[in-house]
This record gives sequence, structure tokens and C-alpha cells, in this order.
Amino acid sequence: MIPASGNLTPEELRQSVASGEIDTVIVAFTDMQGRLVGSRLSAPLFVEDVMEHGAECCNYLLAVDVELNTVDGYKLTSWESGYGDMAMLPDLSTLRRTPWLPGTAMVIADLTTASDHTPIPVSPRAILRRQIDRLAERDLVPYVGTELEFIVFDDDYRSAWRSGYRDLTPASDYNTDYALQGSTRLEPLLRDIRNSMDGAGMYCEGVKGECNLGQQEIAFRYSHALPTCDNHSIYKSGSKEIADAHGKSLTFMAKFNEREGNSCHVHTSLRDSAGAPVFADASAADGMSPMFRSFIAGQLAAMREFTLLYAPNINSYKRYVDGSFAPTAVAWGHDNRTCALRVVGKGHGMRVENRVPGGDVNQYLAVAGMLASGLKGIEQGLELGEPLRGNAYTSDVERVPTTLRDAADLFERSELAREVFGEDVVEHYVHAARVEVRAFDSAITDWERVRGFERL
Repeated sequence: MIPASGNLTPEELRQSVASGEIDTVIVAFTDMQGRLVGSRLSAPLFVEDVMEHGAECCNYLLAVDVELNTVDGYKLTSWESGYGDMAMLPDLSTLRRTPWLPGTAMVIADLTTASDHTPIPVSPRAILRRQIDRLAERDLVPYVGTELEFIVFDDDYRSAWRSGYRDLTPASDYNTDYALQGSTRLEPLLRDIRNSMDGAGMYCEGVKGECNLGQQEIAFRYSHALPTCDNHSIYKSGSKEIADAHGKSLTFMAKFNEREGNSCHVHTSLRDSAGAPVFADASAADGMSPMFRSFIAGQLAAMREFTLLYAPNINSYKRYVDGSFAPTAVAWGHDNRTCALRVVGKGHGMRVENRVPGGDVNQYLAVAGMLASGLKGIEQGLELGEPLRGNAYTSDVERVPTTLRDAADLFERSELAREVFGEDVVEHYVHAARVEVRAFDSAITDWERVRGFERL
């Protein structure tokens, strides 16, 4: 059974609505780009009708680019099919308070067809659910933690927009990795984010400064894969709204500038349905069970063809720089931060950290890819080679793709992707990547103007 991630029961919501404490309920889901989208509904309407029957939204929301422009070529929906509705069915186990939005509660929805409530297969949450179900058939339960980094600026979002995101003032003036004094001026914002997310039902572990100017990381306690990914979306969206209320802005871009990028390291482990760890083996010299070794081998084998799920944007690939703590080598090691896969912990804490995703990742897709490839490794009994010791940046091993174009090609040709996700999912997300590549190829950048305006 998947544990509840919310902190508000339907009956508690009814009481809060009757007392006037809650007047609005947000019904939300995560789109292809990893953004939280949905509708703000009257709380009485939600209690009387939507809680049981769901609400409608246009199915174009899973067929647009970052700018919400409609894009041809999707099987799911198009101008020819009329861009009809899909249903948002609330998962009441995710119902929660949102302290940063007074009088408001939120619930995560699953997406289905409006007519007969058939699940939408290309929905990110549905893609992850299918991999969770595949693990359940083997009596396995996935636990996941995501570590999101972001950069804070003293400029508010609307000012940043008007400036074209140029000449922004970072919220710190120097490297504040683990620094306390240098991060203290950010503490009013960071504390508000931490306490607000705790109030929304999350378990905040803490915050630390990072290397880029204004860069921070707030970490949350690991949980079952689905609640973790739901919470990831709520935190990412809510932290931007809280920053806006403080007159600041923050970005999860994988690579905002030439300094350190924003990562989203994803920690994964499996247990059986009784809660016993299956990745640990006290009798093994390295503490790793055969299942764990095959799980890692599966992730390594599919790393290049699944990179599109971990790095979904043009900018994602700017982060892969040798010597930057962003992985470029398809390798694994024990507590080795130069590798794509880093093994840490023991017992229940024995896990693998995938360091490939950046802060711009769609966590549902990334975790689905990790679980699917790891499970394939288990099913095939793949053997894991020796861990890489030393500097993976200088090692002679395969490299992660360096462009979105290459990653899309690899995903499109992947037999494993078509087997575990289905043809529709592969074609849908390859098409989304191709749309981004075409848009970027046609854009004129500041880099081109600076180099070519006078001197070429």
C-alpha cells in the first residue's frame, strides 16, 4: 500500500470548509515539463462534487511546449481531434494544507479520459505508477529521496523578467558551501520555505549552502517513490511562490551560468512488502546484495538511452562539465562523487544515488526510468563490474549524451524503453524533445550577437 503524503483527511477538509477556514482547493498535477498545473476551485464545490467525481481540464496540457504553445504531432490530442477534456481525479491521500496560501488546501490528481476515466498513459504520474506496479508484482517497494538545488536572487520574478534575466543580483556574494554566516541573510526565506513545507505534510531535514552564488539545497526525508515525487512538485512550485512573496526569485535551471549548476540527486532503494531491506547483505564484503548489484547494473546498462528522462531540456546538458561534480562518466563507485551512480549507506540505508538529473528534471519520469532499468537488471540477473576508484572524469568509460538531440535519438531507438514504457510514451516524449531542439536551433542567442555583431 502506498502511504499517504498529505496531512488533511476528507472529513477534516469538510470541517475546515464548514468553519470557513478553507475556502479554496487546488487540484493539481505535474505536466510534461515537471510543472505543477491545475485549477483553483471553490472549497464547497470540491467537497460537494469534485472530491468524488473529479474536474476537467484541456488535454492540450500534455501536448504543449514550455511557453504553453500548442504543438502538432502528438497522438494524444491535436487541432484535428478538437483538443478535448481530460479528467483530474483527486488522490485524496495527497490532500494537504498549503500554509503559504492562506485559506487553501491542495490535492494531487491522476489524469484520465473524461468519458470513461481510462488512465492517460503519457501522464508523468501514470508512467511512474506503472513501474511501481511492476515492482509490486515481485513483492518489491521503492523508496526514493530527491535533492533539489536552486539559486536565489534578490530580484523579484517580474523584475527579472523585465531585465531578460540579465544582471540579476545573487543572494550571496561568494561560495557558501556548508557556510553558515554567508547563508544567514537568506534564512528568513529559507526558514519560511522549510516551515511551510512541514506544514504541508513534508518532513524537512534541513538546508545547506552550495557552491554557486546564492545557491542552496533544502532536503526532505525519503519516502515511498510516489509520495516523494508528489512532494517534489509541491515543494518546487511552493518555494517559488514563497520567494515571490519575499520579493526574491529562485531558479532550478540545471545551468544558470558558467559556475556550478543545480543538481537533483536521486537516491533509490528497494524493500520487500514487509519492510525488510533487499539491497543490503551483511555477509558480503561490500555489504551489497546480489539484487542490489543487478539493480545498479541495469541502471548503468540503460543510462545513455534513458538520459532523456533525467535531462529533458536543452539547458540540462550544459551542466555536464568535467570536474564540476556533475557526472559525465557512465560509471559507479562507493561514495565516489565523480561517478554517475554513487553507492552509499548500509542496512535500510543502503542505496544508490543517481547524480545525472539536474534541478530541471521531471522527477516522475526520472524515477520511473531508474526503477524500470534497475528492475530489468534484476530480471536479467545482470552482473555488476568493479567499482570505479579515483577520478571518473579522466576514466576511459562511456559518457552520458552531451545534447538533447543525442539523448532523444537514443531514447527513440531504445528497445528497453518501448518494452517498459510502451510505444505511445516513447513517441510522445521524443516528440517533445524534438520540439525543443527545433525551437533552440531557430533561436538567435546573446552569445551569437556578442561574437558576431561587429567582429564577424
